[in-house]
Amino acid sequence: MTQQIPEIMLHDGNRIPALGLGTYKLKGNKGAAAVTNAINSGYRLIDSAYNYENEGMVGEGVRRAAVRREDLQITSKLPGRYQAYDDAVAAIQESLYRANLDYYDLYLIHWPNPNQDKYVEAWQALIDAKKWGLIRSIGVCNFLPEHLARLEKETGVLPVINQVELHPFFNQEEQRKWHKEHGVVTEAWTPLFQGNELFQNEKVKNLAEKHNKSASQIILRWHYQLGSVPIPKSASPFRQQENMSIFDFTLAEEEMNSLNILTREDGRINDLDPAVYEEF
Repeated sequence: MTQQIPEIMLHDGNRIPALGLGTYKLKGNKGAAAVTNAINSGYRLIDSAYNYENEGMVGEGVRRAAVRREDLQITSKLPGRYQAYDDAVAAIQESLYRANLDYYDLYLIHWPNPNQDKYVEAWQALIDAKKWGLIRSIGVCNFLPEHLARLEKETGVLPVINQVELHPFFNQEEQRKWHKEHGVVTEAWTPLFQGNELFQNEKVKNLAEKHNKSASQIILRWHYQLGSVPIPKSASPFRQQENMSIFDFTLAEEEMNSLNILTREDGRINDLDPAVYEEF
């Protein structure tokens, strides 16, 4: 029996699972098998990107799974080098061809690339692609509040989701507050940091022992109670199941706070600051 993952309402009227599967570095037949297993185990949100070079693998994993396509939420992302309007439209189409899908449930601009200053026209391409039926919901990744506000000001459309780096060592409190005030769902990439350093933290270990859960389950539950949508990556059937099994316990307020205070001013893993970082 597969587990049921709760869903979150987006401001465009669509819904998204509260937890998904990341696929960064998953490729080929092993990647497709991992995606298929995740779907058959209960995952309904699968996250990919043009620059992951694995959209075809995700599409194959979807086709092998014993779940209807319309019951899944498949995500991909526009790379920085294709933010000019015509390039963005072609890239979206290519993403669909590569995955052999008729539409994406969620399509995101991967980085704002502010020095290029083309993210508004890229956003207009996503708006139009949604009108044409190529995308169900549109959002962004790694956008700062000023980038989000500019999108709404110049197009009248605010992203439904902003996928950002988020983990206990970088909890993005101010960014999440802005999202909540404006109805934007926070999605978390690298939700488990880089594993061992966070898993070996005494506060995390103590909570895991107290609740008879793994360290990753404690951290993913923290994400869920923050209101963020984590997308942990795993090719292991055991880890996939473990990461999904977080909806049968609750962290108390003081336990949440004990994790919140782990945040660091320089907590980004690779110092990828959206104010200056440029993705190719």
